[in-house]
Amino acid sequence: MYFLFMSLALIGVGGLAGLLLARHFTLMKTVSISTISTGCVGGLLFSLSQLFSSSQSLAVSWRWLHIFTLSFRLDSISLFFLLPIFIISPLALLYSFHYLENREKKIRSGVNYFFFAVLVAAMALVVMAADMITFLLAWEIMSLSSFFLVIYDYQKKSTREAGYLYFIFAQAGALFLFAACALIYSQNASFAFAGLAAIPDSIKLIIFLLVLIGCGSKAGILPLHIWLPYAHPAAPSHVSAVMSGVMIKIGIYGIVRFYLLLAPAAAVFGQITIGLGVLSGILGVVYALGQHDIKCLLAYSSVENIGVILLGLGVGMLGVASGNKTMAAFGFAGGLLHVLNHSIFKSLLFMGAGALIQQTGTAMIDRFGGLLKKMPLTGSCFLVGSISISGMPPFNGFISEFLIYYGAFYGLSLTGISFIFSALVIVSLALIGGLAAVCFSKVVGIVFLGESRDASLLKATEAGGSMVLVQLVLAGACLLIGIWPEYPVQAAFQASRAVPLISEFEVTQFMPLMVNVSRTAALFLFILLLLAGIRKLLYTGKDCPQAGTWGCGFTQPTVRMQYTGTSYADSVLDFFQPFVRIRKKYAGISKIFPEKIAYDTHAEDIFANGLTRIARSINYLLERLHWIQHGKIQLYIAYIVVTIVVLLAFL
Repeated sequence: MYFLFMSLALIGVGGLAGLLLARHFTLMKTVSISTISTGCVGGLLFSLSQLFSSSQSLAVSWRWLHIFTLSFRLDSISLFFLLPIFIISPLALLYSFHYLENREKKIRSGVNYFFFAVLVAAMALVVMAADMITFLLAWEIMSLSSFFLVIYDYQKKSTREAGYLYFIFAQAGALFLFAACALIYSQNASFAFAGLAAIPDSIKLIIFLLVLIGCGSKAGILPLHIWLPYAHPAAPSHVSAVMSGVMIKIGIYGIVRFYLLLAPAAAVFGQITIGLGVLSGILGVVYALGQHDIKCLLAYSSVENIGVILLGLGVGMLGVASGNKTMAAFGFAGGLLHVLNHSIFKSLLFMGAGALIQQTGTAMIDRFGGLLKKMPLTGSCFLVGSISISGMPPFNGFISEFLIYYGAFYGLSLTGISFIFSALVIVSLALIGGLAAVCFSKVVGIVFLGESRDASLLKATEAGGSMVLVQLVLAGACLLIGIWPEYPVQAAFQASRAVPLISEFEVTQFMPLMVNVSRTAALFLFILLLLAGIRKLLYTGKDCPQAGTWGCGFTQPTVRMQYTGTSYADSVLDFFQPFVRIRKKYAGISKIFPEKIAYDTHAEDIFANGLTRIARSINYLLERLHWIQHGKIQLYIAYIVVTIVVLLAFL
């Protein structure tokens, strides 16, 4: 375990190098990226070796100034969650080499690498924590470091507002986690992650709900997702990739960890988790459909995939409550595998979006068009990520969703409310997959196909070499896991053995089914690519007749007459109208002959609107208390004295 701490120390050294060498731009990037990445590779090798070994959990602790103890422990769940941290972080750093090219921001870039290193180390420490003090301390460091990463472009008002919103949600979530830990301490008289199973069931449910809110605000569980579509567009794309691909999964880890510690037997824990998964999964992708900003769309899509993960975990919890080992194993393994898969394809998509924004100067989907000709590698990788996130074979997103489906179908053998929730998972997964396919066919079609909608984008070219290389690696990983899922699936099942009911579950007998499905889909893809290659060879050197697209009767069609993202998604958004409010802005045509008209639509998040109304009410009340802040130091001292007296009176 000390090797892992040495790797984390090396990551910290790389972060400090970013500060010390900030005035030497290229040297700073080279040293920071290589040092932090080396630490991540060391941590990854250690995690993989321990996850697939038969050794028991590892533990270590340090007494800090004889005040409190920092305790760390590694089990299969911890080791599994270390994988996306140590896989995505070095790739994001390599991507940043050509992404952060503005030498005028070299000091800011150095600070960015420092907080990036702090974030990576803090995320690792959260999943390694073995007591509540260590967990909360690492959690706060993670929240603060990610806040400073979000406000990289702090000179922009929108970026500062996004940072403030994220900070508020992060601290509000931490408050609920503190409440959960305080309640545990009141029952257990200890800060250790031990003995929680003896807590009464009614108190367990309260603790679990507090953890769901606290960790859910970090994970982006709906309706605690509001910060995501603000923070992700504001942050640099390599930071967005890590926050969406990795950091929000630490919230999922918190939920899983406290569930394992509480060891509840009631089915209500799984039912609540499934309910939140259905809400997040369906509405997350619906809101994504209505977005015009590509990074906002990807942020809402993260909410959807958090919903998919919750569905898997909920199935596993129902399986545990009913004593169904197969259902529990496939539910937990599917949810955990989707944690890893989502970290790969969502990082790929955010990095693809970052390349588009860097090369075109805009993030608005309806301004793009025809970019596959200008950026073929980025477009191809983005297509792979889009297919993966839609859960289609033979890519990695299909494998994890297949495991969740399999577990849910086993749940149909249950009776009563558990049967209903199992059926709900199946229907919801199918709906989420269909909506995701619509959403990302919209993005790929509008952004990469057709003709450019803006003449200023015609000069777009492929992004820097490191940016393209990372996208190719991630796209290859999506395909590789989809075709050869054996090791990732075994890793997920190995991690799920932390659940006592399925500690001895063997997946060997089910592996041929998954492998056959993956190989069959891969064969089908190979045949399609082969036919496309043969067609290209047959038409090479031949004159192919070309004609303009039918313009619906217009004699002079323009690129502005192409489908827009709004028109593509309009019918789906209308169907979900009670949950998505479409704000339309246009002036009616009153004259006989055609004239210019502007038509603007915006899909509103009803949860964000509700929060805005609450915030305005609170702000109104606080404005009434401005008289307290009068600037007189004597009265401020009096406030302090009165507060101390009141506190002493209650001691």
